[in-house]
Amino acid sequence: MDGTISGTSLRRIEDARFLTGRGRYVADLPAPGALHAVAVRSPHAHADLRRIDTAAARAMPGVRLVLTAADLAAEGVGPLPCTSVLAAVKPLVVPRRPVLATDRVRHVGQPVAFVVAESEMAARDAAEAIEVEYEALPAIVDAAAALAEGAPAIWPEAPGNEAFRFEKGDRAATDAAFAGAARIVSLELFNNRVHALPLEPRACLARFADGRFDLVFTGMGVHGVRRQLATVLGLPEADFHLSCPDVGGGFGLKNLLFPEYVAALVAARRLGAPVRWVAEPGEEFSGAVHGRDLRARARLALDAQGRFLGLDVETVADMGAYLSAVGPHCPTNAFSTAMGGVYAIPAMHLVVRGAFTTTPPIDAYRGAGKPEANYIIERLVDAAARETGADPAALRALNMMPDAARVTAMGMKVDGGRFAANLDVLAQASDAVGFPARRAAAAARGGLLGRGIACFLETARGAPGEWASAEILPDGSAVVATGTHSNGQGHETSFPQVAADRLGLPMERIRYAQADTDLLPNGNGHGGARSLHMGGQALVLAIDALLDKARALAAHLLQADPALLDFAEGRFAVRGSDRFIDLPALAAAATDPANLPEGMAPGLAAGAHNGSDLVTFPNGCHAAEVEIDRETGAARLARYVAVDDYGRLVNPMLTRGQVQGGVAQGIGQALLENVAFDADSGQPLAGSLMDYALPRADDLPDLDVLLEGTPTASNALGVKGVGQAGAIAAPQVVMNAVADALAQAGARAPDMPATAERLWRALRDAPR
Repeated sequence: MDGTISGTSLRRIEDARFLTGRGRYVADLPAPGALHAVAVRSPHAHADLRRIDTAAARAMPGVRLVLTAADLAAEGVGPLPCTSVLAAVKPLVVPRRPVLATDRVRHVGQPVAFVVAESEMAARDAAEAIEVEYEALPAIVDAAAALAEGAPAIWPEAPGNEAFRFEKGDRAATDAAFAGAARIVSLELFNNRVHALPLEPRACLARFADGRFDLVFTGMGVHGVRRQLATVLGLPEADFHLSCPDVGGGFGLKNLLFPEYVAALVAARRLGAPVRWVAEPGEEFSGAVHGRDLRARARLALDAQGRFLGLDVETVADMGAYLSAVGPHCPTNAFSTAMGGVYAIPAMHLVVRGAFTTTPPIDAYRGAGKPEANYIIERLVDAAARETGADPAALRALNMMPDAARVTAMGMKVDGGRFAANLDVLAQASDAVGFPARRAAAAARGGLLGRGIACFLETARGAPGEWASAEILPDGSAVVATGTHSNGQGHETSFPQVAADRLGLPMERIRYAQADTDLLPNGNGHGGARSLHMGGQALVLAIDALLDKARALAAHLLQADPALLDFAEGRFAVRGSDRFIDLPALAAAATDPANLPEGMAPGLAAGAHNGSDLVTFPNGCHAAEVEIDRETGAARLARYVAVDDYGRLVNPMLTRGQVQGGVAQGIGQALLENVAFDADSGQPLAGSLMDYALPRADDLPDLDVLLEGTPTASNALGVKGVGQAGAIAAPQVVMNAVADALAQAGARAPDMPATAERLWRALRDAPR
């Protein structure tokens, strides 16, 4: 990487705005005359919708509009799309997902009406006045039970509630590997359903003017949502302008088009006024989407020396009541890319059955399939070490893929990395040799201290291809824009760091822009830890194109051969002379056509598309220590250390922060978080932070992150995606430590989350 600004731990530029209350979020945006919207939601998990009486609500003071499915049908509104594409052996069944429920509701929280009024209170009062008659039907909230014979039918077009069947890998080679194995290790594992719960709930501000829709929303990508909107409303993409202000977290959830956004746009067109909708926190538990929810039966084949021969995984993936946009992609395509983790396993096979249940849809959540895949292999490896008496680190080192490039049994072309060496660094950084003494000290105070290690392999890219632009303004400042999208990662700092080095301008003269379909012709937003290696490469190409134009203009103005111009510190100098011209002067000159060479357009700007479909492979090894109280089952995470490879680092401090945030979310899934439902009624048992346990500061130890990177050749910056890695690694590390602690008492680890009650029961039921 050129220059000295990239690679430096600079504090985030945007933090000054956030910490002083000057952030711009959808709920805060000024919108004179804006109306307020409220969604009416189903209280039933499964029911026929017999009647909706909106007469009383429409007559209430301040109410401007009440929308039902019939109203949307009259407007030509279509269903929400599922954009996943699978090479499934039993193709996707994609039931029609209406914006507002038609004849039946299929999960608690599904919207059935949309009220717009002059105040939020008036809208809420009117929503409560709407009379809805339901006829309750049997609910089913467990994916495996939904696929069982005799389960309540959810969709007539999906017999047995099966949404799809997906297979990948070499069945014959995998069967042969197990037939010749000296030992087979088997586990049944559950990756629990969790909620992304970004601090800022979903929200939008919809307008319609001059025949064009304008939607400001809290999202992670504008162009993809615009494509979906155009499909739903049956209009050209050019009829929609989408943008996002500051976004208070996303974690996958905000990549999607939601019913409320469509309803708000229809209402804005009908009423000729802005319409704002902001979700209540409680609505997010049943009205948004969830993540994970995967049951697996997994087997690992080993030879007599402990080498891995084959991996066989059969899973049931809960899809919820509808197929959300990329929901089916997560447990299938995405899962398969990371299957087997960092290990050289010669034969693998995967079977996935998607199941419909009467629960909110499943979609992407930080990692989206890769956490589930890594969790399975790392739990299996630890079980194999326990059964064979091998050292968990030594068994991993024996089977680690080589650092050189290779192709996995699932067809992924891993371009290399630093794999086995991370284990050695981890052993020292986590003080492995001091663990026996710490375990003895815990035992003396009545605790069970367990140590867990685990590795991870991320396959980071998200959607292929990205766009960026760069422009030098006449005042000497620069604007860089990318089609990727920050929702808290620090793009306003990291992208200007890249630009500052390549343009030779101070960072304070560079402004970052994003998230506006009128600003950028296309873009794939954030998702899949793709922003810096996809968007950064696009930005490098855009800056290169800008400098090519600047070189031609400089040569014209200096009357010099372009090949004799040297560029450094933001200026072009004629080699062997004292003549030069800097970028601000070139930008000013470029505003006057008289200064330009023939055929050159005014302005000093360029855009570029990075058409790469290359994946990067962040990886690492983590260690955790968990102490469990024998009497109460309460678990305390006492230590956490990560040694990770993210290639070159543009801003090490931001990288470390991203890892720590992901680790905290993974710890939450392992020990605390669970979206659960009543088995009979389908009612969610967690509807607020009073009963959904996010990790707090006192649940976490210091999260030590060591960054030991090897650059990738897949992009000019040498960077690898970091956004998802912590959440991919942490669950299995913590659960391996829990399993190690419980093994001292002859107890088996429960499914996640390993709450105090579950751990207490495991200890109580252990053989004496």
